[in-house]
Amino acid sequence: MARMRAVDAAVLVLEKEGISCAFGVPGAAINPFYSALKARGTIRHILARHVEAASHMAEGYTRAGSGNIGLCIGTSGPAGTDMITGLYSAAADSIPILCITGQAPRARLNKEDFQAVDIAAIAAPVAKWAVTVMEPYLVPMTLQKAFHLMRSSRPGPVLVDLPVDVQLAEIEFDIDAYEPLVPFKPAMSRSQAEKALAMLNAAERPLIVAGGGIINADASDLLIEFAEVTDVPVIPTLMGWGAIPDDHRLMAGMCGLQTSHRYGNATMLEADFVFGIGNRWANRHTGSVDVYTRGKKFIHVDIEPTQIGRVFAPDLGVVSDAGAALKMLLDVATEWKTAEKLRDWSGWVRECQGRKKTMKRKTHFDQVPLKPQRVYEEMNKAFGRDTTYVTTIGLSQIAGAQFLHVYKPRNWINCGQAGPLGWTLPAALGVRAADPQRNIVALSGDYDFQFMIEELAVGAQHKLPYIHVVVNNAYLGLIRQAQRGFSMDFEVSLAFENVNRKDDPEAGYGVDHVAVAEAMGCKAVRVRRPEEFAGAFEQAQRLMKEHQVPVVLEFILERVTNISMGTEIDKITEFEELAEHHKDAPTAIVMLD
Repeated sequence: MARMRAVDAAVLVLEKEGISCAFGVPGAAINPFYSALKARGTIRHILARHVEAASHMAEGYTRAGSGNIGLCIGTSGPAGTDMITGLYSAAADSIPILCITGQAPRARLNKEDFQAVDIAAIAAPVAKWAVTVMEPYLVPMTLQKAFHLMRSSRPGPVLVDLPVDVQLAEIEFDIDAYEPLVPFKPAMSRSQAEKALAMLNAAERPLIVAGGGIINADASDLLIEFAEVTDVPVIPTLMGWGAIPDDHRLMAGMCGLQTSHRYGNATMLEADFVFGIGNRWANRHTGSVDVYTRGKKFIHVDIEPTQIGRVFAPDLGVVSDAGAALKMLLDVATEWKTAEKLRDWSGWVRECQGRKKTMKRKTHFDQVPLKPQRVYEEMNKAFGRDTTYVTTIGLSQIAGAQFLHVYKPRNWINCGQAGPLGWTLPAALGVRAADPQRNIVALSGDYDFQFMIEELAVGAQHKLPYIHVVVNNAYLGLIRQAQRGFSMDFEVSLAFENVNRKDDPEAGYGVDHVAVAEAMGCKAVRVRRPEEFAGAFEQAQRLMKEHQVPVVLEFILERVTNISMGTEIDKITEFEELAEHHKDAPTAIVMLD
């Protein structure tokens, strides 16, 4: 037992819980905590330019799958409110991050002190737990509970708020007696697995819907093995993309209103049974429940009991960690296959494979300014199978999901439910901090890129290199496309005549992203024509390796390109031509434009 400040005990607990990196912005009310970080010198700190960005860096760090939880730190008042978007984004996608904020002294709470706000109450709706610690000895014990909660059942974020006098108070604490608590994770029983497989065996055209819970559980190998043993095709959700490689014979495509494949939607419409594992039936995946569920039976496996039946009632619901469920299902399925008790779905698999081969969208366009589809075609050529893509929302993300290829878990890092603009850049920095060796390519539209463009300086300062593809059409492209339903194009253009770009052919596009990136200490390359693609990708990778800073790779797009999407999975509008040799393929897609 030793006497120490509460913040010194806190840092010892963080070390014991596996924290090795933090993202944040110091300030008066959190400086005691920073003094403890400095004194120990064991936790790397990356100084963000905005506290919201620090929270997204922490998200990227956790989502990269290093095994550690992302930590973001800020002072009192606005630092905590800046973190709310990161907490929301993490909670929505079941991502554990720890937010630590400073707070006014206890005696000054509720007295309108400078930068004093009830951040625990503000954060509560978007956190798994949010607490202001009022007793010094509770600082290390609160952190112990925080880590247990973040890792148990459905993962999620926690905010711990520390009044400055609580931080500075001395306590008796023995770190040698401290042990992290074992997380709670429910597991599927054998009888539940047998019931589920009996229902699966009764189906003629079954699918597995693989959600982000499989990736959170690091259970992608079990998913692939289970799919191969049963010979059942897999539809990954956007958060589950990468759980099965895109070119696996049982990968049947993604389903949904936006981030989907034509063959994925068509296959879902043909299915009569869906086995959902670690997914949440998000509306961008399902569209309306009536269309999605028509003619099908459902099993839903999820780690959180209240997720089952939240969107619609399945025919069977099982509360289980995705990894534990897949292990039990695989054990039983292997026994049944050996005993020849599993049904033969090889004909159904061939149907799914046929749709995957024939129902393509066209990507090869030679126009100038560039069409975005061609950019993704060239990205597939330039970047290898091990590339990690990081992106948030917008036409760039939607088209990226339609045209890019993902082959490994955690190689598609996307805030699926919240989708805050500006997320991509700091999240990519967090991924890089978690894994110095990974091939990282971020993907942004120009507006997402501009939201937190100042964080480029963080990448330059802390040597966090990655390639950031910016598809620039000087528009809020997704909102412009949505405004077609109101017959308007209103306040969504980012274009203006930039007086500092008089001799630049893109002066009318407004912001000079290349100049901004270079001013931030990064490198940048602009691409205008198809023949420049190969050289630009090569140059970007060379610059990144040589200078160890982020490299912006900007593609100048035509101002207006509508990307395929719709209001139902059987009513997707295809705005562009389909691939020439696939035009006559059977399709469940309604051609509205």
